[in-house]
Amino acid sequence: MKRLLICFAVIACLLSACKSPTQSNEEITCINLSDMEITINGASTFDTANGVYIANDIVYYQSGNDFTYGEGTENDAHSAEEALSHAVVHITKAGKYSLSGKLSKGQIAIDLGEDAKKDKNAVVTLVLNNVDITCTVAPAIIFYNVYECGSDDEDDATKDVDTSKAGANVIIADGSTNNINGAYVAKIYKSYELNAAGTEVTESKKLHKYDGAFYSKMSMNVNGENNGDGVLNINAQNEGLDSELHLTINGGIININSGNDGINTNEDNISVTTINGGEVNITVNGATGEGDGIDSNGWLVINGGKVCAYACSFSADSGIDSDKGIHINGGTVVATGSMLDKIENGSQPYALFNFQQKQKGGTPLTLKDNEGNAVLDITPNNDFSLLIISAPDLTGANYTLYSGETQIATQGGVGGMGGMGGMGGMRPDGTRPEFPDGTRPEPPNGERPEFPDGTRPEPPEGFEPPEGFEPPEFPDGSRPEPPQMP
Repeated sequence: MKRLLICFAVIACLLSACKSPTQSNEEITCINLSDMEITINGASTFDTANGVYIANDIVYYQSGNDFTYGEGTENDAHSAEEALSHAVVHITKAGKYSLSGKLSKGQIAIDLGEDAKKDKNAVVTLVLNNVDITCTVAPAIIFYNVYECGSDDEDDATKDVDTSKAGANVIIADGSTNNINGAYVAKIYKSYELNAAGTEVTESKKLHKYDGAFYSKMSMNVNGENNGDGVLNINAQNEGLDSELHLTINGGIININSGNDGINTNEDNISVTTINGGEVNITVNGATGEGDGIDSNGWLVINGGKVCAYACSFSADSGIDSDKGIHINGGTVVATGSMLDKIENGSQPYALFNFQQKQKGGTPLTLKDNEGNAVLDITPNNDFSLLIISAPDLTGANYTLYSGETQIATQGGVGGMGGMGGMGGMRPDGTRPEFPDGTRPEPPNGERPEFPDGTRPEPPEGFEPPEGFEPPEFPDGSRPEPPQMP
């Protein structure tokens, strides 16, 4: 009976994986995970020929080391006993691998060797087909060395990248539910230099540092199958879905609950996070004390799909954050936080709402146009003071945000398509904070916030506030966008 069940599982796995819209005739290696036995194409024996082997050699941040070991604290460290309890499934050859089953303590590690980065054939595709992996000391899935299709030369950097040839690929199988529960590895030094007293590291080179529960050192694609209804749930102690260079999401349903950034691409001034389709739902629980919904150290480009990104409730972070600019060209976007990053001239409008007081997460909200028609219903998971909404149906009309039948904010217009974002943000009672002559108050620190197009509001020439006037307080020390002039 056991042999029959194994054979049946293998056949089902192969049939499901062959449904993939890419390379449908490609040979597939089926890996079935279990705490009792891990099988490769139905067999429990491994050899180098199939490119898969198992070991207890996980990379983790070791406890009991001094400051010359790395930048982690005791909260980041793990014992050797805990680390050795994890089985690492190593994938060492290019190809397509279907993952199914449950591994309570383990990791999938893809490493095609140091030369793989420049080898266009060093491509691995993981088909997630009802897999459940938990790792308490490191990422649950990690791509170390595969082909890198992008450039890390800042002079060549652009928001328009093509990752279709990337060596790291993930397909979320139709009808599947996949759970990835992962930790992280704090920075471990490869080499270091100390100060004259020998008490502090002044310079260092990195050996390991992997912040995401699902991590790639190379550019990565995430795709759905034909129907796009496969689900990937990522539960992360620190960051959720990370790539060191570029990340492109084309399909599938991705739900991320993270202690820090939900999605992070981390090459400064180079990385591009691109979302072309699918559904991405991110809730940052703030276990680390902070976290953006999506954080790109280069560009963020949203061309389609549905994106709901809720930053940490209590830190100065953004639902969507990018160092080089955010471009919204399509899809539906709902992002909350307490900070605003500049939204560039994407081809789709967006509505922006600022609030003087924190709004409660979990409250159903409705966006209505100036004729009272409901445009979008949303329920942000986290508390917020800034809300961005973008959808194909948005136009240049005024928009109002309702909680039930109560109006909580109005939007004097929309941004995007080369225009400046409208400044929403009435108080909950419908009034706007302003000086007696109708001009806008300066923030308490005296620095004027920027509009989404980079311009700054200027007070009237020669203006002096009335004697005894006290400007309103801003939440959490952050600088929200100024309210709209009447």
